[in-house]
Amino acid sequence: MLSNRVLLLVTTAVAPALWGTTYLTTTLCLPEDRPLLAATLRALPAGALLLLLCRRLPRGEWWWKSWVLGVLNIGAFFALLFIAAYRLPGGVAAVVGGLQPLVVAVLATRVLNEKLTWRVAAAGMTGVFGVSLIVLQAQARLDTIGVLAAVAGTLSMASGIVLSKKWGQPAPPLTTTAWQLLTGGLTLLVILLVIEGLPTAPLTAQNIMGYGYLSGVGTAFAYVLWFRGVARLPASTPAFLGLLSPVLALLLGLMIGGEVLAPLQTAGIFIVLVSIAAALPKAAKPRRVGGSTREGTRRCDMSLLRSVLQRERAGRTR
Repeated sequence: MLSNRVLLLVTTAVAPALWGTTYLTTTLCLPEDRPLLAATLRALPAGALLLLLCRRLPRGEWWWKSWVLGVLNIGAFFALLFIAAYRLPGGVAAVVGGLQPLVVAVLATRVLNEKLTWRVAAAGMTGVFGVSLIVLQAQARLDTIGVLAAVAGTLSMASGIVLSKKWGQPAPPLTTTAWQLLTGGLTLLVILLVIEGLPTAPLTAQNIMGYGYLSGVGTAFAYVLWFRGVARLPASTPAFLGLLSPVLALLLGLMIGGEVLAPLQTAGIFIVLVSIAAALPKAAKPRRVGGSTREGTRRCDMSLLRSVLQRERAGRTR
């Protein structure tokens, strides 16, 4: 049976695994050239659904805190992510996003007083290298606005993770996730109306199915698991688990898109998995009693046996 710690790591890792399906869902089901519409319909309905389930609004300072976290983790991050995706090759954007564990680890040392160890730093650099092998192509081009958007998106999400950890959760993960998705979705709605506008052509059944999956499974369900992990794990751990997203996106492309796995991509997957394993918090060692746990237990058993024998002898003597 899985321990609570392993179960928490596994359930948190489900979130980036589901995010790895976003690219394939977007390609197969969603209309082209509508990134802000996709971001808005991904966040806002998910927030409304979760709020209907929890039926609880923020109180006091959590009105503005929820908005800040919603903008950092959802609104600004989604918008910047799609800008980077449209102006950069997916590989370049993914490599910049792969820097997030290192950024989170550095911010956590300043804001949360978490110690930045050489193990975490080395794992972060190794993870970026692994992601680059998975997604980076030789013909990749750079666009200044796209690079700036990718960097800003990474900083936005990293700041959201650290602040979520610092401020804690005044309510269950489902409730706090609803607040962030709503505030982030409303922010995206304003950006959508100003920049992209509402769609003029009606959505097809395939479009609706795609938006429904991204909003319900890839956002509402995934972010509840994600923020639960952020609240209970060291700040850098969920960020490292986020490296699973490009790995899952690649594997889905192999299974469904008929893509071929190159040797360097195989090496990249292995390197990413090793970097995640190296960055995971170590389980606390049991306290040693009398030199070792096993030896201490044996000594306690022997002492108990001796006391019982002594009592029997004393009874016979009497």
